[in-house]
Amino acid sequence: MNSQDSSKLTFGLFAAALGAIAGALAVLLARKESREYLREHSAKGIDYLNQTGSKLRERTGGILSKGREIMSGCCASAERTGESATPTEHRDEIH
Repeated sequence: MNSQDSSKLTFGLFAAALGAIAGALAVLLARKESREYLREHSAKGIDYLNQTGSKLRERTGGILSKGREIMSGCCASAERTGESATPTEHRDEIH
C-alpha cells in the first residue's frame, strides 16, 4: 500500500465521519423543526376551534332563549285557556 492509497483511505474515512455527523445533526434539526411546525399549527387549530365554538355558543344561546320564550308562552296560554296539551284528555272528558 503506498502513501497515496493510504491518504485516500484516510480522506474517505474522514469524509464518511463528517457525513455521518452532518446527517445526524440534520435529522435532529429536522425533528425539531417538525415539532415546532406541528406545535404552531396545532395551536392555530385549537385557537380556531375555540373561536368557532364561542361564536356558535353565542348564536345558539340567542336561539335557545327565543325558543324557551316561545315554548313558555305556548304552555302558559294553554294553561290559562284550559286547553290541555294532550288530545287524550279531551276524549276522557267527552265520554
